[in-house]
Order: sequence, then C-alpha cells, then structure tokens
Amino acid sequence: MASNSQPSGGLSGTLRATLSCAVALAVGVGAIYALGPWSTETAGPPAPPRPVGAAVEVAGRTVSVLGAGDILLHPELWDQARRDGGGELDFGPMLAPVRETVSSADLALCHLETALAPPGGPYIGFPKFSVPQEVLKGIKSVGYDGCSTASNHTIDQGYDGVKRTLDALDKAGLGHTGSYRTEREAGTVKIYRAKGVKIGHISFTKSFNGLRAPAGKEWVANLIDVKAIRRDAAAARDAGAEIVVVSLHWGTEYEHEPDVDQQTWARQIAAIDDVDVVFGHHAHVVQPVERIGDTWIVYGMGNQIARHAEPINANRDGAMTRVTFGPAGETRRWKVVAIEAIPTFVDLNPNIRLVDLERAMADPALSPGRRRIYEAAVERIEGNLLTRAAGTAGLVVRGVPRR
Repeated sequence: MASNSQPSGGLSGTLRATLSCAVALAVGVGAIYALGPWSTETAGPPAPPRPVGAAVEVAGRTVSVLGAGDILLHPELWDQARRDGGGELDFGPMLAPVRETVSSADLALCHLETALAPPGGPYIGFPKFSVPQEVLKGIKSVGYDGCSTASNHTIDQGYDGVKRTLDALDKAGLGHTGSYRTEREAGTVKIYRAKGVKIGHISFTKSFNGLRAPAGKEWVANLIDVKAIRRDAAAARDAGAEIVVVSLHWGTEYEHEPDVDQQTWARQIAAIDDVDVVFGHHAHVVQPVERIGDTWIVYGMGNQIARHAEPINANRDGAMTRVTFGPAGETRRWKVVAIEAIPTFVDLNPNIRLVDLERAMADPALSPGRRRIYEAAVERIEGNLLTRAAGTAGLVVRGVPRR
C-alpha cells in the first residue's frame, strides 16, 4: 500500500526540533491561561472558603438586617404543610432549612404577600388569596421578627381580610407594616429595636390589582408615593430610628431587569436622605442589586416560598439579603458597611422545601445530580444580582467560590 509517511528512519531532526518548540510554546501558553488571560501572577494555593453561613466580618459595633422574598402561599404549599403535619397544617419543615441564616440576623423581615383566612378556612388561591394562618407559626419558627404587608394582594379579602391578617400577626408575635386597621395605626411608623439600635420599617405597593380600598378607609394599605415615603422616613427618624428600611412591592412579574417605574422610583427614593436600603418584592424572580449614592436598592429578591402553576427555575430562585450596619459617626445615624445575598431555591420533590443553597452545597452527602441543580441555581442568581455593578460596589453573593 502506498504511503506518504516519512521513511522508516522517523522524523527528520529539523521537524522534530520544530515540533518540540511548538509543544513547549503550547504548554507555556496553557500555564499562562491557567492563571487567567494575560496574567503575570504566579500560581499559589486557592483562597480559603468563607465559613458556611457566616456573615462578612466587620470590625467594631454592628447590627444586621435581613430581608427576604415573597411568601406567596399557593394551594400546593398548604397541601404540603398538611402532609408534613400528619393532617394538621405545619409550615415549619418547609421553611426550616433557612432557620440558621434567618435567626442569625439581628432583625429579620419577611414579606407576607397574601391575606390570611379565618381559622380553618376556607382557603383560596389565585387570584384573590386567603391562606392558612398556620403559616405564621412557620415564619416565626425560623426567626423572622416581622413582615411587610403592602402588596397587590393586600386587600384581596377587603378590610376584614386586612384586619384578620394583622390580628393574627400580633397574636404570633410578629411585627408588621404596610397595611393597617385604623387611621391612627396608619400614621404610626413601625420601629424595631435590635442590639439597642432603633430600626424603622415602612412598606408600600404599586397596586391592588385593580381593587380599591374601602370607601373612607383609603389608609388601609400604602400605595407607592415618593412624597409619602419621604414623609414616613422622616417620621421614622423623628421617632428615633437610626436606620430606615423601605420595602417596596413593585416591578413587572417574571422580568429580571427593573422596569422603568422601578428605575425612576429607585433614583427618587435614593435621593431621600432618611432612607438607607430598599428591599424589593413582587417580580417572583431575582432582580439586580444597585448602589445609588449611599443607598442600596435591592430590586427584587424573588420568592422566599411559592409554588406557581408553572414552576420554572426562575420562580424557584430567591436571594435573601443581609445588610450589616455600623455607626456613621453622626448622632443617631448608621451606615451600610457590608451587604450579602444568600441564594435560595425551592425544591419540589420529594417534598416542597426552601433550600439555603450555600448550606446545602456544603453537605458532602449531597447527591451529584442535586449538586448540579444547586450550582446552576447559584450561577443564575449571581448573574441576575450583578447586572448593575453591585459586585464592584461591595455586594457579596454567598455560595459562590472565591475567585
């Protein structure tokens, strides 16, 4: 058989030398790119991982505030709670995986999106929610201190639904703001105390899904109005608040990027000197974080727990936000000294469970298949959080390996 190969003596000396140089060059280039394109650094040991769940270390006196995404109870969730409770409704197991992270914050704020039903029901899902009061026991059990309640579903069950919800929150020992039983209550800003620091919390929503507040009770829940936010933030400062947190139910559902209204309101609210941080809700997907001046805007934290009719990865992703404050050097003022996002995910099988992704991935017994699912979720969440340069501004996304 004819052949075009070299004679039996092998490669010529010249060709062999040429190939040796090419191999050496390739190895050298590979070594350079292993350290990053155009890097001149020398290889060294990888950075040690951050302790799982531990907050970013800040010297001096601090106080931390944690916010989380929507608690939106669909029928599948109370069905799961009934299974977990052996016939009784128990939301504790569903929420338990975030207990360590939530309870480690000095103040933890949830967002209760829907009205609560009378004890025993009837329970109603979308579009006019009326959900089991037992969820409050689960919320309290993981360490939440209070909830924002202004949302597009606040008045789904009218004034009676608002009153019933707030009465139940009081009974559960949970604070609340954003909806009210009386005009006087509507005129009083919610103030929490954490580690001796007074923290004001105010809550507003962009709509009531076309519903109107009861005649003569327009104060029953807050609609977004920048002048009203400025007024309430100032009232919180007058009441002694050293930190003011604003919860906003806004944005376009299932859209990761902030809409025009969000961007406009964000800049107007960031210009209010009395506001320190905004926690956003409603989109049911993770939206970015942005620092505007000295104000941190968390556009949307996705869902804390929900079970949409069409559960896709995007509406199963979430991001709790832990903000650490330190004294600003002024009387009665504190400033943000660290901000972290803690990625979460809602497992649907074998049971519906809220997953703290950083803690879950630290478990060596986690199956390879589920680990890949969780890693992909962290990657998605990080990507959506950082589209507005929050990483450069100081946001730390937990569960992401140090680079």
